[in-house]
Amino acid sequence: MSNSRFAAVEAASKHQFNAITEVNSERAIHAYGKNVFTVSKMRDYLPKPAFKELNTAIEEGTQISRDMAEYIAQAMKTWALENGASHYTHWFQPLTGSTAEKHDAFFEPDSDGSAIEKFTADALVQQEPDASSFPNGGIRNTFEARGYTAWDPSSPAFLFETGAGKTLCIPTVFVSYTGESLDYKAPLLKAIAAVDKAATDVAQYFDKQVTKVNASLGIEQEYFLVDLALYNARPDLQLTGRTLFGHMSAKGQQLEDHYFGAIPERVLAYMVDLENEALKLGIPLKTRHNEVAPSQFECAPMYEEINLAIDHNQLLMNVMDLVAIRHNFKVLLHEKPYSGVNGSGKHNNWSLITNTGVNLLSPGKTPKNNLMFLTFFVNTIKAVYEHADLLRASIASHSNDHRLGANEAPPAIISIFLGSQLDELLEEVESARVAKKVKADANLWHGIPKIPDLKLDNTDRNRTSPFAFTGNKFEFRAVGSSANSALPMTVLNTIVAAQLIEFKIEVDKQIKKGTKKDLAILNVVRKYIKDSKAIRFEGNGYSEEWEQEAAARGLSNIKSTPKALDVYVTPESLALFEGLGIYNKRESEARHEILLENFYKKLQIEARVIGDTVTSQIAPACIVYQNELIENVKGLKELGLSKEAYSSQLNYLERISKHVNTILELAEEMRQARKKANTLEEVRERAIAYDEIVKPFFDDIRYHVNKLEKIVDDAKWPLPKLRELLFIH
Repeated sequence: MSNSRFAAVEAASKHQFNAITEVNSERAIHAYGKNVFTVSKMRDYLPKPAFKELNTAIEEGTQISRDMAEYIAQAMKTWALENGASHYTHWFQPLTGSTAEKHDAFFEPDSDGSAIEKFTADALVQQEPDASSFPNGGIRNTFEARGYTAWDPSSPAFLFETGAGKTLCIPTVFVSYTGESLDYKAPLLKAIAAVDKAATDVAQYFDKQVTKVNASLGIEQEYFLVDLALYNARPDLQLTGRTLFGHMSAKGQQLEDHYFGAIPERVLAYMVDLENEALKLGIPLKTRHNEVAPSQFECAPMYEEINLAIDHNQLLMNVMDLVAIRHNFKVLLHEKPYSGVNGSGKHNNWSLITNTGVNLLSPGKTPKNNLMFLTFFVNTIKAVYEHADLLRASIASHSNDHRLGANEAPPAIISIFLGSQLDELLEEVESARVAKKVKADANLWHGIPKIPDLKLDNTDRNRTSPFAFTGNKFEFRAVGSSANSALPMTVLNTIVAAQLIEFKIEVDKQIKKGTKKDLAILNVVRKYIKDSKAIRFEGNGYSEEWEQEAAARGLSNIKSTPKALDVYVTPESLALFEGLGIYNKRESEARHEILLENFYKKLQIEARVIGDTVTSQIAPACIVYQNELIENVKGLKELGLSKEAYSSQLNYLERISKHVNTILELAEEMRQARKKANTLEEVRERAIAYDEIVKPFFDDIRYHVNKLEKIVDDAKWPLPKLRELLFIH
């Protein structure tokens, strides 16, 4: 009972409910936005002209003058200092997948030997981190280090608070010296602007009062909690975020008793603490519950403008981890931390909202409103159909590969679920006969099927669908729990923008030829319904029949990340992104390379951890037990007992020897395969080699290690077992 595993289990068993949140009685409405430089605080701290210019920049995307930026910097500094901040930082989202920051003190020595607290417009608007030290896909050479972070006024500054103090964080984009984006935010902002322009142009067919369309997003965040002591005793969890070994616990999720069950008190204390911290940062967390797998949970915010929603989700993941430490937990955001139970996703619920307050994906009560709904609904379907491979690539990662198609997660085949009611509606619209000529407005709707007065939740749920309509929004269910949603949302908004632009061109052509506007719209909508029918699927996405049917429909089923990423550099994708100003050719190629590098490097780390753990922990522990069995057999033999009396021990010895020998041989073969893969010069070839040659060793080694876990003395096993990790003490 002296090994590190039992020490960790003992420590975990002593962790009780942390009363840190027990006395926190601050109401949510009072805590909300406490640490955010909100619009109301800007109004209090800024002169009226500066406030007006900043508010216009936030709402309309206009540029802020340097003079006004100076006023804003002083106001922001005053607010931050009054609330206890000592430092400031540009907070950005490089292509590492996490956030980055470099802190500078407000403190500055003065010429007379005293000190002042200084923060200028220059410090607010622009800073210069080392661009060569972040993933750049060859855009920057190591000796060309200059890069810039630039303030994003549309996402409010906030105070990040830890035990070490408070820091003023200013959301920014990150670009190279030569102007290429090196982050997730800059392309997202461009895609948001593109879909705003395209959707506004189409919405004006129906309502001239619409002058802006905001992409809206709600992100459901799934995660696991594990006791910190147990986490620290698992090198695979520490270094890769998932368990690379572990025989499945006898009890897992098969009793279906965890989902929406009573939240354990220790976990609830964590959730309350997390919500308090999130609310102070303006993150509108509203929902919390147990998920399907043991020790799996979910939190979800209210819907927000898409740029802010993604900033908040990136910030939330950081806060989740920091708060967890206070409760002796570790948050696991890996898509599949435990083999054999549900993985975790980050469901992205997307819609389009006009400045007049209309959700363009919400069915209305009049024929005209329903035609507007039908227009945006069908154009989104058509966009997904035309660019399904890009959507698949946008959620591709080494960790999400483990989740896609497993348990509750959707498959790698991109399809759209509408529900029987809307599916039948599209069939009706497609087949309905419409008069080619309309004499008067009174007859305008003759022959146009009226969409029924649908409730918001007019569809069932299909957990196997990657992209499902859920009443007044589309839910992109395939996004992984650890992902930055900016990438899939950049792709989604880009393809919808491109599709709406094409739609308007086709409609305008018909109008120019004399077709009435509404009839022209319906003609194109009907054509799109027919053209995109292959992407619609209402059945079970896990079935073998669907794979066969999808192939017959011409839908892709790209199961591995390296090959899924190829679509980023096809001529069609390069033209799409460049045409809308999202990525230029160099940026697209750089992102393709960065994603491939990230893929194989993560697998490289996993291979090294497997090799090290097998040779330095698992095999030695098995050999110790093996030696005890040998001594036992020797003793029984010396007593003169027949071989049958210790045949079970001999069988154990043989099985242990076989499995130990196999894992050591496989570990060495894997090491040689890894060395060979590392010699490949092309990053794509290296990624494919790791995926197809190195990665298969993982499951083979896991199989034999898991067999050993079942037969080796429990007291000798060095790693906390899944039964200990999955059930919170």
